[in-house]
Amino acid sequence: MRADPRVVFVRADIADGEAMTRVFAEHQPDALMNLAAETHVDRSIDGPRAFLDTNVVGTFVLLETARRFTADLSPQARERFRFVHVSTDEVYGTLGPAGSFSEETAYAPNSPYAASKASADHLVRAYVHTYGLGAIITNCSNNYGPYQFPEKLIPLMILNAIDGRALPVYGDGGNVRDWLHVDDHCAGLRLVLEKGRVGEKYNIGGGAERTNLEVVDRLCAALDDLLPPSRNPALGSAASYRTLKTFVPDRPGHDRRYAIDAEKIRRELGWTPRRSFEDGLRETTEWYLRHRDWCAQVQEGRYNRERLGLTSEPWNRKSEL
Repeated sequence: MRADPRVVFVRADIADGEAMTRVFAEHQPDALMNLAAETHVDRSIDGPRAFLDTNVVGTFVLLETARRFTADLSPQARERFRFVHVSTDEVYGTLGPAGSFSEETAYAPNSPYAASKASADHLVRAYVHTYGLGAIITNCSNNYGPYQFPEKLIPLMILNAIDGRALPVYGDGGNVRDWLHVDDHCAGLRLVLEKGRVGEKYNIGGGAERTNLEVVDRLCAALDDLLPPSRNPALGSAASYRTLKTFVPDRPGHDRRYAIDAEKIRRELGWTPRRSFEDGLRETTEWYLRHRDWCAQVQEGRYNRERLGLTSEPWNRKSEL
């Protein structure tokens, strides 16, 4: 990618208070959008400590830095400052076959990842009510699109299929997620930053509920068309990528269904998703087919698309503390 002159990249840990203070002092921001997080549920099962360090402590450091920074601003500048905290629908827990999460749904996180994000949400709310910080919380459904790290469902399935590797479907494949294209999510976040009300929460969802099995089948159909098995030596004599589907043991505490009620952000801010899931999924599949080099680079030495989140080892106090 070409460098954008509007962007200054700083490599730092959001839990490093001194580094965050320097960034604020140097750049004098009028807004902060916190998208930094450890996000993969399976990884949080294997090693929850990193999720607490980044998602809870890191958010606390950003809040404290923003609080101290805004205290020295003029009343007008302090009134304009915004802290947008980007969270997840997983804080709400799991749904039955009907209904959807609204901004009033009680929190009931079921994984270390979800619990860490719920903790951060509560901190942000507290800083609004205690210190008057101009913060807003968003809770989004499952994102997909270009540049997503290959541990997530859609890129994992695409890359495994291309390589002729098994496509692991957890449990019976009936877990439901509401899918949101990353571009639609970014548009929603921009509106929240510009027009959202301080102290409010906004749910952002794509209105595209699909079972995991449906997603895998659609990806296989797209690959059958875009890279026919007959042209992919990794498939051998297989007639379809669907033959790679493999049902594997479910992960512990796997939430059955998520669904977002995005009526509030539609009504108040005029947001609506623009991409259909079918079009977005095909575009995403095409992107990963064209960017195999990027995928190899980000995985190298870090991740071999192995199964995570099924550890049966007792908690290792030495490694986690």
